[in-house]
Amino acid sequence: MVVVFRHFFYKNYVGLSLWPFIIVKERHHKKDTVLINHERIHLRQQQELLILPFYLLYVAEWLLRIVLYLNAYRAYQNISFEREAYANEHDPDYLSTRKTFGFLDYLFR
Repeated sequence: MVVVFRHFFYKNYVGLSLWPFIIVKERHHKKDTVLINHERIHLRQQQELLILPFYLLYVAEWLLRIVLYLNAYRAYQNISFEREAYANEHDPDYLSTRKTFGFLDYLFR
């Protein structure tokens, strides 16, 4: 389910996934197939990690990468969950061919 909630976002961020919802900043983002596919990839990641562990691992990896890169945005870009989603957001068939725990392929790249 895609929900519009504009006051939820910081700066240039326009979408996020909070199981079981995809939340977007503006109504027109609901039609952005690349954005929606990106967020659906995150929903699958959340589902296979049983939701709460996903969020704990996401924040832990982000904090570790902040220490490594000394830059919060660069750290965000290099979180394995984000790398998988960005690498495959243009492929509408990705979720049908994705292997379980596919984000692990992006952990040490």
